Order: sequence, then C-alpha cells, then structure tokens
Amino acid sequence: MKAVCDFCYRHCSPEEGRTGFCGVRKNSEGRMVSTGYGELAAIAADPIEKKPLYHFLPGTLTLSVAERGCNFRCAFCQNYSISQPEFSCRTEFRSPSEIVREAEAGNFPSISFTYSEPLVWQDWMLETASLAREAGIKTVMVSNGSFSEEALERLLPLIDAFNIDLKGDEKFYREVCAAASEPVVNAIKRISSAGRHIEVTTLLIPGFHSRETIRALAAELKSGGVEIWHLSRFFPRYRMKGVPETEEGFLDDMVRTAEECGIGFVHRGNSSKKD
Repeated sequence: MKAVCDFCYRHCSPEEGRTGFCGVRKNSEGRMVSTGYGELAAIAADPIEKKPLYHFLPGTLTLSVAERGCNFRCAFCQNYSISQPEFSCRTEFRSPSEIVREAEAGNFPSISFTYSEPLVWQDWMLETASLAREAGIKTVMVSNGSFSEEALERLLPLIDAFNIDLKGDEKFYREVCAAASEPVVNAIKRISSAGRHIEVTTLLIPGFHSRETIRALAAELKSGGVEIWHLSRFFPRYRMKGVPETEEGFLDDMVRTAEECGIGFVHRGNSSKKD
C-alpha cells in the first residue's frame, strides 16, 4: 500500500516495509511510522551558545536531545554516528513527558532538538514541544532546514528559536550533501517572516566556499530578513577526513566579507578567536 511522508521536502513514498531516505520513517501497511519514536541517541546539558544561538537566552544551559536519523548525506557530517543510517548506536527511550519533567527538575529554560536532524523525528519533537510550552519552557530546533511546507507550518507555532544550516550554493548541496538548497532558503525566509527567532550557520570549507559564495548567501539572508549569521571553521570528519581544517585566516576573510554585505551580526564558530 502506498504511503507518503510529509516530514521533509523529499516526500518519500517507500514501498511496504521499507524506509524513506532518512532510514527512520517506514511504510507500515500504508501508513508512515517512526521506527525509533522516543529512542534517544543523545541527551546532554549544553550552553545555548553551542547550538549556536548567541541572541536567544544567552548565558543559559539548554537540555539537548536527539533521536537517530537524517535526510541529508553530508560528507563532512560532525555527528555521523547518530545521523547516518549505516551506523548503529545505543539508545534509551524517553517519553515527551519525561523530558519535560527532566527539564523542569534541572531548571532548564529551554529544550533543544539537535545533534542529528529533528525533522525526521518531528512526531516526538512536536509532542515534547507542546508539553514544554504548557510548562513554560522554551524550545529550540537546530536543523538543516529542509522542511516540507506541511512540516514547517506544524512546527512554527511550537518552536521558539531556530538555528538553520545554510550549507552553500546549489552545487554544494547536490555534490556534498545529496540534497537541495531551495527548500532551505525558502524555510529560512518563512521562519523569519513568521517572527520566530532565527540564527543561521554556515560551515566554511576552503575549495568549496569563497568570497563569491558568501556574497551570494548573504544576499539570500538579507532578502529574508536574517541578521544573525555564524560562520564556522571546518574540521575533518566522516568522509572528508583527508580535507585540511579551515585556517583562521580564511575564516577572518569570510567574516569580513559577510560584514561588508551588511549582515548585522556575524559570529565566528569553532575558532580560537573571539568575535
């Protein structure tokens, strides 16, 4: 029986008993179900700045949680052991109410859905975010931004702050991430226009990113009303272990270029230097 998943822009329609591209959403008798609902692969207390969010609840800790799975195949993935389907990892079940109680007990002002790609486990995230809102706890989503239109409209009322990766140009998305840029750019603009707090992150890799890339991305961000941009150094990971890390001088150059483009706040990431 046919089933269509509307959790992300791909709208996968796997055959009976098969999963979609993310590896965690499955067609079960004509209905899409999550194979790891509530099975957390990571839970930790993080500074909110680690998300990175510098202009939302600064100086506080956030309760960070993640299930497994992702709908991208980024060759440089920093959390590949929990995001990519070829890896297995230990998980521990937590219900949405348990996570909210844990946040209350620890006096966390926010819960962050992060590390892997929350879009592919948004059913658990939505339930948790709804309970968090009732308890007066803020919610944060750290995402690659490849929402379906349906998913974004479901999530906007329940998520207080977003950090969205804008990874590069369309060529970069196709060749390095096995994905597409248009849904991400559209989502960034929709989140901004909805009045939600949004900060954007770009991981910079020499040979893939340049001044021209930064100028083009800055134009997209400015047209969407985005004022907070994190530019971060790359360190070799996953399938790009042979690529040299991004030098501080390259980051300096890209930050200056972004500032010249009129972005209000440009922050350095993975850097030994302060803004």
